[in-house]
Amino acid sequence: MTSSGGPDGPVAYLTGDYPKVSHTFILREVEALRARGVEVLTCSIRQPAAADFSGPEEQAARADTFYVIAAAKNPVRLIAAHGRAFLRSPGTWARTLALAIRMRSPGLKALIWQLFYFLEAGVLADHLRGKQVRHLHNHFGNSSCSVAVLAAELAGIPFSFTEHGPAIFFEVDRWSLPEKIARAAFVVAITHFCRSQLMLFSRPSDWPKITIVHCGVIPASYRRDPGGSGKRVAFVGRLDPVKGALLLIEAMATVLKTHTEATLTLAGDGPARAGAEARAKALGIDHAVHFAGFMTQGQVADLLANSDMLVLPSFAEGLPVVYMEALASRIPVVASRVAGVQELVVDGVCGFTVPPGDLVTLADRMIRLMDDPAAARTMGEAGREAVETGFDIARESAWLAEIFRNGGAGGRLRP
Repeated sequence: MTSSGGPDGPVAYLTGDYPKVSHTFILREVEALRARGVEVLTCSIRQPAAADFSGPEEQAARADTFYVIAAAKNPVRLIAAHGRAFLRSPGTWARTLALAIRMRSPGLKALIWQLFYFLEAGVLADHLRGKQVRHLHNHFGNSSCSVAVLAAELAGIPFSFTEHGPAIFFEVDRWSLPEKIARAAFVVAITHFCRSQLMLFSRPSDWPKITIVHCGVIPASYRRDPGGSGKRVAFVGRLDPVKGALLLIEAMATVLKTHTEATLTLAGDGPARAGAEARAKALGIDHAVHFAGFMTQGQVADLLANSDMLVLPSFAEGLPVVYMEALASRIPVVASRVAGVQELVVDGVCGFTVPPGDLVTLADRMIRLMDDPAAARTMGEAGREAVETGFDIARESAWLAEIFRNGGAGGRLRP
């Protein structure tokens, strides 16, 4: 890859929603690749509302991104894009339409969605050809990846994708995951666990193309402010049932019996907020629980700098970037023992991992950290070292840039 991002053109990044509040790791990855001289053009299926963002990074990213559905809603542009694709190669256009139909899951509704993906792919492919893009990379293996497969076929360029999990591993057939892996130039997994699941649902001959690139953070952006009670608990994430906020409220009620001055701040929003607020009030602990709502990247960094631990008792996860942010802030993490979490949060070293759904153990580990502030500080320092060693976005982007340059990992071990 040359400084232009490929042998003779830039790389395009695609995802379903960009930028997105809960996907700041993609924004960081794009910025890190650009810092390494890779020309990255961002594309997104849907366009988020401008009001969704207050951070300057997200606002700039929104202004600089090509939005597929917004473009496809223009009938002239839609017909022209597919017309150019058909005239350029009727066979390719027909094969891509057949591929879209073949990749559908059962049912008429699924077929209709696949036809929508095909129409969107034509508009995206036309945009990519106009920008002389030579490689298309997608984040997440679901609907945006379906569009990516078809767009790359129409544009005559290779594609790749990053998989995070865990939801797609419950819907492998719906999203034709084995087909996508087979057709990709390479596939990125964010953890060893994620890679193992991709191996499970692919042919052994495709395993060498599956490599690991961690999501990462800029460690220098995180700090630990002096002072504090040692009893300030933070939760950062979507207030969605899968994140376990309601379980954390229950645990906090137990913690407050021992540490009456403990506090909990929940940063984020979502469908589980109302239930969590109601439960905190019913338990009589709402005086100690603060629902802060959405926070920008900078506000999250400030919250972590003034917290003593991060607790995220999720029922299912990939590997949340907020763990990296918390450990970079030198505070320990209490996390559910699911998927690839233990590849970063080592139990007893930089925090605790607990059995998912285990309320008793969750509360006990929070109390342990409050009982022993010195041990909590030691864990926080170990966490910072772990992030600097294995989850620094500068290092991860260097490895990813090398993969783009070579057209795939080719079975080589990451440095």
